[in-house]
Amino acid sequence: MREVTATRYVTALREGGSLPGLVEADDDGLYVVKFKGAGQGASALVAEVVAGELGRAIGLPIPELVGVSVPPELGHAEPDPEIQELIEASPGLNLGMDFLPGALPFALNEERDRAPEQGDFYADVLWFDALVTNIDRTPRNPNLLAWHRKTWLIDHGAAFFRQHGNEPLGQTAHSPTPSLKEHILLPVAGSLADAGARHAERARNSIEAAVAEIPEEWLGENPGLGRSEFIAFLNRRIDGQDCFIEELENGR
Repeated sequence: MREVTATRYVTALREGGSLPGLVEADDDGLYVVKFKGAGQGASALVAEVVAGELGRAIGLPIPELVGVSVPPELGHAEPDPEIQELIEASPGLNLGMDFLPGALPFALNEERDRAPEQGDFYADVLWFDALVTNIDRTPRNPNLLAWHRKTWLIDHGAAFFRQHGNEPLGQTAHSPTPSLKEHILLPVAGSLADAGARHAERARNSIEAAVAEIPEEWLGENPGLGRSEFIAFLNRRIDGQDCFIEELENGR
């Protein structure tokens, strides 16, 4: 994962509960930055990295992720005290996602979305979200964008949500995830078994590389949750994919 340094805080993006911000960096790029001082802290950024890099590895359209170093003085010119506090609470490395200028919110289109090739893509997204237990792609909040005639996946901070529980993440791999039945693409997705056949092997071969992208300093906030827990969790999810596929098919 590349690292850049934030040079200017452009504006707050208040659609998300974690108060991400649009930030300009020293490579002249614009990034949607999630700050480790917000909400669930660095744990949400860890989920973003593992899910995002794994999704990109299996060919899903997810914008590039970068580490963004945030100088404390970045918020000094910001008049909103809430944003000032957030930036001051997030020194060092935070997470940026490449900004997609002009992207539009995703909306289901029955005629288009019933096409077989579109159904296969939606099945790939649904299978991936089930793999990483991303429970935040619902009709209320799809976290999908339409950009350059493609549907892009964003915002995976809610993936691996059981990392916030008391049980080790790896031991929760076979726990049911009923909330996935609210997934916006479930009614229009194609065969989940076929999606698993397309992506399981490639996903398994990409797990360690995706987990290796987690910055060490983010793991330090939760000493009981290391890289090995994510590796074990994902391998067990793939081993037991028939269970989550059946769970989703029964929810249609």
